[in-house]
Amino acid sequence: MSTDDKRIREFAYQIWESEGKPEGEEARHWEMARKLAEAEALAPNKSPKSGAGKAPATKASDPKAAAKPKATTAKAKPASAAKVIPPGEKPAEKKPRAPRKPPAA
Repeated sequence: MSTDDKRIREFAYQIWESEGKPEGEEARHWEMARKLAEAEALAPNKSPKSGAGKAPATKASDPKAAAKPKATTAKAKPASAAKVIPPGEKPAEKKPRAPRKPPAA
């Protein structure tokens, strides 16, 4: 079995598992896996098993890389802004949550 066939088999298995292991979808999973493996092979100089999905490593001696702040996409709203209460109305009181029971041993 060639390396390509092994990679396609791995992708097909991952797809099958991610969809809840349905029966009768082998051909569709295999085709999806084949396309993924083909796209992976065309990607420039990225090995599939050596750090796929990991952030690129930065050198500790590079001050520019350490000084860059991370961009945030959404700002969190304060808890008080969650619900606006009209004047003259009382806010609904929240009931305290019941404590969780420890798992039976």
